[in-house]
Amino acid sequence: MRRERPLHLTLLDPGKSDTATIGRMARGAAEAGTDVIMVGGSTGLSLDRVDAAVLEIKEQSHLPVILFPTVAKAVSTKADAIFFMSLLNSTERRFLVGEQIASAAMVHQSGLQPLSMAYLIVEPGMAAARVGKAKPLPRDDPAPAVAHAMAGELFGMRFIYLEAGSGASQPVPPALVAAVREAIKVMLIVGGGIRTVDAAAAAVAAGADMVVTGTLVERASMVKEELQPIIGAVHAG
Repeated sequence: MRRERPLHLTLLDPGKSDTATIGRMARGAAEAGTDVIMVGGSTGLSLDRVDAAVLEIKEQSHLPVILFPTVAKAVSTKADAIFFMSLLNSTERRFLVGEQIASAAMVHQSGLQPLSMAYLIVEPGMAAARVGKAKPLPRDDPAPAVAHAMAGELFGMRFIYLEAGSGASQPVPPALVAAVREAIKVMLIVGGGIRTVDAAAAAVAAGADMVVTGTLVERASMVKEELQPIIGAVHAG
């Protein structure tokens, strides 16, 4: 997906906001210059709610929409693509391959573009670690994250996602991002705890091809104005 510059992805969660609010946030993010809208995050999402969110996002932003699913039953065929991902540091089969197997036939038949991804949760991990039954990778020792990322690449996954967790007090350390970047050739996504221009710039400088923000958008009173400087820092990288 990366062409001449790093990309910014906005994550919107239909489980946290109603459809009208999702649309408002998508419009603000689009006006701020985000490249892609990701949809997902919560457990227990109904397909109807995800469908409605995707359609509203497309109406309000006209941006590509990529699903970021937790469970197979919430995979919407209204989106453009899906991060077909495995949580490699989960301790539960369901999040390694179970939900993927459950959704595979539908994804195969739907026309959704599958984007294979190794999803790696780094300390503190937050709700993503709890829900995904993951043992978060250490922040102060890049070696486990590098090993997991290399395994994902060897499995043939096209994207590696380093996730500190939604609402994390600190993002993934730049040194860890840089170590993973050095070890792999596929696209590197970094998200969780990125709420400032400096944090976004640091992630890109360390080698992130894509930077994800979500909580910032959910809490913003003026999405365009608050998101625009961060997107500018990403694109400048």
